[in-house]
Amino acid sequence: MDVVTAPRPSMAAPDMRMIVSREPATPPENRLVMPVQSFRRWSASDRRRPAAPRSWKTPWLQRLFVFGGGLALTAYGAWEMYHVVSVSRTTSLQYVLLALFTINFSWIALAFTSAILGFFGVLFGVGRAQRAESLQHRTVVVMPIYNESSSRTFAAVAAIRESVEATGLGDHFDYFIVSDTTNPDIWISEERAFLALRERLGPDARVYYRHRPKNHHRKAGNIADFVTRWGGHYESMIVLDADSLMTGSCIVRLAAAMEADPDAGIIQSLPLIINRNTFFARLQQFAARVYGPVIATGLAMWSGRDGNYWGHNAIIRTRAFAEHCGLPDLKGKPPFGGHVLSHDFVEAALIRRAGWSVYMLPDLTGSYEESPPSLIDISVRDRRWCQGNLQHSRIIGAKGFVWPTRQHFATGIMGYLASPFWLMQLVVGILIVLQVNYARPEYFTQEFTLFPVWPRFDPERALRLFAITMAILLAPKLFGLLLTLFNNKLRRAGGGAIRLILSSLIEVLFSAFFAPIMMLIQSGSVFQILLGRDTGWNPQRRDDGSIPLNDIIRRHRTHTVLGVVTGLSAFMIATSLFAWMSPTIVGLVLAIPLSWASGQLAIGLWLKRRGLLLTPEEGAPPAVAVRANELQTEFAKAGFDDADGLKAIHADPALRHAHELMLPDAQPRRRGEIDPERAVAQAKLVDATTIDDAAIWLKPKERMVVLHDRALIGLLSTLSVAQAESAA
Repeated sequence: MDVVTAPRPSMAAPDMRMIVSREPATPPENRLVMPVQSFRRWSASDRRRPAAPRSWKTPWLQRLFVFGGGLALTAYGAWEMYHVVSVSRTTSLQYVLLALFTINFSWIALAFTSAILGFFGVLFGVGRAQRAESLQHRTVVVMPIYNESSSRTFAAVAAIRESVEATGLGDHFDYFIVSDTTNPDIWISEERAFLALRERLGPDARVYYRHRPKNHHRKAGNIADFVTRWGGHYESMIVLDADSLMTGSCIVRLAAAMEADPDAGIIQSLPLIINRNTFFARLQQFAARVYGPVIATGLAMWSGRDGNYWGHNAIIRTRAFAEHCGLPDLKGKPPFGGHVLSHDFVEAALIRRAGWSVYMLPDLTGSYEESPPSLIDISVRDRRWCQGNLQHSRIIGAKGFVWPTRQHFATGIMGYLASPFWLMQLVVGILIVLQVNYARPEYFTQEFTLFPVWPRFDPERALRLFAITMAILLAPKLFGLLLTLFNNKLRRAGGGAIRLILSSLIEVLFSAFFAPIMMLIQSGSVFQILLGRDTGWNPQRRDDGSIPLNDIIRRHRTHTVLGVVTGLSAFMIATSLFAWMSPTIVGLVLAIPLSWASGQLAIGLWLKRRGLLLTPEEGAPPAVAVRANELQTEFAKAGFDDADGLKAIHADPALRHAHELMLPDAQPRRRGEIDPERAVAQAKLVDATTIDDAAIWLKPKERMVVLHDRALIGLLSTLSVAQAESAA
């Protein structure tokens, strides 16, 4: 049962003197060596032998069905398309169209056959996770954070911990927040929230916090730093994202599954999207809940022990990870060189290469995450994912990888190349129709012909092929809807059969409208990456909320203009072409209002009140999510997220002392070497007479320098408070 304990004292105004006297922010280090791996050198003798070889059953029949069926469908689609374009002598443009169609069709054919497998897997309950009665080893729950709301993240950790404690097995788990935050105010708010949470939980909190001075290699480096310093304490680690939530029963069952399988390296859960209320986020939340289990189950069935890792909501064998998942930097500069951006796929590939299994438990309930609230927000995250997945083109051929691992890489790469391929297919289709309507026939070709060479199509075959393509494309969604309708509990929690069907129609309709916008966004990302433009790592906006209309217009005005030009051109060329392209044209023409609507909380809540796009988790909210929301509200009242970090450190000597205790030991400065930012920060502190002066003069990077330097913190503490503030 997902039961939570009674709330402890309030977060507000903790006694910092009591907090400082408690255990340190981190346990004693227990280091593990994490050697950097090679993608070029590997020997099969380095692969460990399975401890339980009888459990290593390769799902050959499932793979034959998925890939053999996908290949057969692709061959059939290509054959039909060939007959569509070869009514008369086939031109070079028609051959290009045939090639692009075959590539795009193979993508959806593979998804279709995998979804069929997943449909029957869910229907017959394949791969159910076993319950756990006891545990033998210690596991740590690790949450990496980067410029996140402290009230949100620490509320989530507290709710997860309460839920685990309620299982009766809480003593087997520690909790570690590893911060890569670069915003000084957020950093101090994290420390204040951590200290207050420690005070709330008492002496047996088992909650730890570490902040890295430099976010080297980003999230992958953050996890690697934890593993190499404290990983030796723990048999396994459950890695979360900042928006992750997991029930105690889910965490305990993951730990039990890891203990029961001596060959398991990574066990991935299926995180469902919750807590989303904007229109676009509710579309994603509904789709992930209704269609996601079918897709994930199919993937899990054919992958078997050669599965993948999604970077969060999974349990990892710590020593195996340390020994085999040290990521090398790729030669060259970003976007294709440098550190590995999408590290999770690569870590799964490396640990599998070493002889450990990687698999998913899609039927394991209690694993949750959140999604970006708008189309623009998801495109920002998608840009980073696009670069990371295309970077895998340099890793997919690494020595020693099993072929399902290479397939996971290929799937990720194709997930982004599909957009420019689709765009090119549309462009070639327009050129062919333009050639038919406006090109002058070439009567005297090099080969003798009685008639001019015209590109022609078979309209009946084209219509039939279009219908087959749409059926294959929409079938996974239909499978998910049917399974939800078949399940009495899910059907009632989702608002009933009628509302579920209406919700699916809404999701399909607006997904069709958003698809051409995402096609252009992803195509633009691919072209930018191919041109050598690197992306940053911006923190993800997680709260519900709209984006200013001016920003929306700026981001989508090109899409709108392109939609209008394409629509007018298609109509002038041929009305049939306009009809064929109408879904794409409508989506692009309405890009600005659609993007505006995507981030609207009011639209999402209006649909929610009418029981549309409703998920079972909204009808019966998980206790851990309810508790996290309650704690977030309580934590927010403490005001940690709203405070100025420098002023908070200045005003509270106990907090200042606690902050200094959490700082790493300072590295000695070499003679003759001067850090310009430190020198400037020190000069500004010397010139300042009040804390307000320092708060105004110090730039964000200089603030970080001050907060990392005990001597400068001491200088900060000597500043006086402004007279008006003193009077207040």
